[in-house]
Amino acid sequence: MQLEFHQLELRYERLRVVRPEPERRLLASMAEVGQQVPIVVVQDGARDRYVVIDGYKRIRSLRKLARDVVVASSWPGEEAEALIMTRLMQTAEAETALEQSWLLLELKQRFGFSLEELGRRFGHSVSWVSRRLALVQELPDEIQQRVQRGEIVAHGAAKYLVPLARANRQACLELVEAIGSTHLTSSDLGILYRAYQTGNWVTRQRLLQAPLVFLKSHKQAQVTPVLVEPNPGDNLLSDLEVLSSAARRADRRLRQGALRNLADPERQELARCLDQSLHETQRLAERFHQEMGDVGSEHAGRDSEAPATRA
Repeated sequence: MQLEFHQLELRYERLRVVRPEPERRLLASMAEVGQQVPIVVVQDGARDRYVVIDGYKRIRSLRKLARDVVVASSWPGEEAEALIMTRLMQTAEAETALEQSWLLLELKQRFGFSLEELGRRFGHSVSWVSRRLALVQELPDEIQQRVQRGEIVAHGAAKYLVPLARANRQACLELVEAIGSTHLTSSDLGILYRAYQTGNWVTRQRLLQAPLVFLKSHKQAQVTPVLVEPNPGDNLLSDLEVLSSAARRADRRLRQGALRNLADPERQELARCLDQSLHETQRLAERFHQEMGDVGSEHAGRDSEAPATRA
């Protein structure tokens, strides 16, 4: 059957991680040969709509291709049964621990499955179900959303960010905030997690303030056993990354209401510090663009002095 997009209920899209590279490959394939495999839907009895059980990646690709309809296979029976069956039948991509956890939590909360029933249906023990549910209960929602969007590697989040959040939730949030939009591998997250676990207070603060700088220094130390004089450009890059990280951290604290309970003298002092920071940052930006222009002029001058070549 063919369905228009407005007929689809995308109720379970958040139970899957967006994987950019496989999605790019699927988009290229569908652009060339079209949709080959139907999505799986269950009809919503209360409305003339269809709940999508499987096929969210195909739907996103079809929308990017500006297609009007999607080919679907409507399964009989209940949503919960369809959700379980599609996961048990899945062979293309292995599920991450967080994806399993999201599904188990959905079945527990929406459909009232007990831990014993979930264990029986998926062929695992009650202890396994409890551990999976603990993942989503301990990992902050903000981080889970980034995992779902594919901004943080799901395997690394489950293996390293969950235990970090369990030990120190605030430190986990600060670390992810400082990482920003940089896409780190599971190995990178592991390095940061182990360094935080084994480091002293100074090491932990340095790591949370500028994790990308810390990670770069760690990797350089692994491949460069001898002391090397840092490149001026590397020093400047580290300074700018620390500045950016500090600004993001201060912004988050403001959003959390850091100013609300302060006395007027404290607020005035913070305002003075902010004005000074803005002045210094503006002066830095002006100097940076001036230096960039000077360097560009030097390169252009050197090019004009080069001897002419015959065509």
